[in-house]
Amino acid sequence: MDSTVHQNLDDAWSPADRVFMQRALALASHAQTQGEIPVGAVLVQGESIVGEGWNQPVAKCDPTAHAEILALRAAAKQLRNYRLTGATLYVTLEPCAMCAGAMVNARIGRLVFAARDLRFGAVRSKFRLADSELLNHRVVVEEGLMAAEAGEMLRRFFEGKRE
Repeated sequence: MDSTVHQNLDDAWSPADRVFMQRALALASHAQTQGEIPVGAVLVQGESIVGEGWNQPVAKCDPTAHAEILALRAAAKQLRNYRLTGATLYVTLEPCAMCAGAMVNARIGRLVFAARDLRFGAVRSKFRLADSELLNHRVVVEEGLMAAEAGEMLRRFFEGKRE
């Protein structure tokens, strides 16, 4: 598996990809209503959602309560297996180093993320952890699905925080 950047044009995404990212955006919106940074994640095995999460580090007083981690935990519990081989994770913001490492450890097959995180993104912006040739598992990384919507939600959230 190569580590080339997979960036699909808007018309190249499947209808299922769109449905699952729309659900991740809804979860991000929920996080925002809770005063959390608006990030949502949906983990899919086959055509079924097996885990989802939204950012909750403030509410849970837990620095690891990122949307991706909560989705991975929910899926592992539901499937009764910490290996989530072949699953696809949809997330509204590029994962951080912690979340990218968790995806590799869980053996996620594919990551689809909306917007890049230029400050902390660890799969494209700062590092390439999810598909590094140095690791024993590589996640297929695709980016850009509904990036404008996710980016706008984040922009409005932080703009509101600064006011």
